[in-house]
Amino acid sequence: MAIARRRPEGAGETPAWLSVTLGGLLAGALALSGAALAEEPEWPSGHHPLPAEGNVIGEAYTVTVEDHEDTLIDIARRHNVGYEEIVRANPDVSIWIPGEGTEVTIPGGFILPDAERTGIVINIAELRLYYYPEVGEGETPRVETYPIGIGREGYDTPLGITKTTMRLEDPAWYPPRSMREEAAARGDPAPAVVPPGPDNPLGRHAVLLDIPGYLIHGTNDPDGIGMRASRGCIRMFPEDIESVFHNVPVGTQVNIIDQPIKVGWQDGQPLVQVYQPLEEQEHGMSALIETIARLNEGNANGQAFDYEQLRRLLDEPSGQVVALEPPPEPEPDEAPALNGIFEELALREQ
Repeated sequence: MAIARRRPEGAGETPAWLSVTLGGLLAGALALSGAALAEEPEWPSGHHPLPAEGNVIGEAYTVTVEDHEDTLIDIARRHNVGYEEIVRANPDVSIWIPGEGTEVTIPGGFILPDAERTGIVINIAELRLYYYPEVGEGETPRVETYPIGIGREGYDTPLGITKTTMRLEDPAWYPPRSMREEAAARGDPAPAVVPPGPDNPLGRHAVLLDIPGYLIHGTNDPDGIGMRASRGCIRMFPEDIESVFHNVPVGTQVNIIDQPIKVGWQDGQPLVQVYQPLEEQEHGMSALIETIARLNEGNANGQAFDYEQLRRLLDEPSGQVVALEPPPEPEPDEAPALNGIFEELALREQ
């Protein structure tokens, strides 16, 4: 900026032109400073500040496939979601060849599980891990969430509260006796030990739990994240377990839960997020009544919602965060029998 050298009239006074110039510079500096202060911090994928009210983090969004070689699984990994999540959100998109220009829905919104917000919470029903790190004074309370793989049928991941006990980098893997016996019966004996390396199914990082034989670990087959594919352990993408490995202290509480139906609120709006139960069963009447009771219990504004919509969501779990709509207006001379029955059942359960 060019500043004139002419001395204005009025000895001992601040020149008007200088006042204007300095005032403009100061205003500009304050504006830049204010913008910097107002700018939200950039959070890594899957990291969210804890909501001041309600229990919802993140949101669903769409991306456009730009590389014709991308698979739906590649896209899921880049956006912090697992196999079942991405497939459920995009039922009409090819898993292996989505196609350049295809719009893909990223189911990035979550209702926090109904569990104490401390340490690690693993909700096996949604194949997802939540980590609530301890924060220092002045730091924003946050949650980190990651897709996981869990035990396949017959090798269920155990439920309950435990803790982390040890961290192992480049661990050797010792196949369990049951696996060695199965392999021997097939005529393909398993090795007694698999050393660290690309063939090790534990990957490069493992966190032991205070449950004998169970770990949170990486994998040499990342396509299985977001599926029931392990023998009971919790698998994570290599980059995710590396973050957990370096940031989760030994002795951290780990709460393994099974919550296929989560309820929440955002700005007074009742919400649900429903997953398919792990067992071969449906969300029946008892699940509906329990969900209604939970919604009514936390519904501070007393907002009515459509019970028929809720029943449809339980019948066809999508894994998406869905806002419950107000009940439809009854037709003239038509008794709202269905909603009335549900209300009566809900009251009986209380």
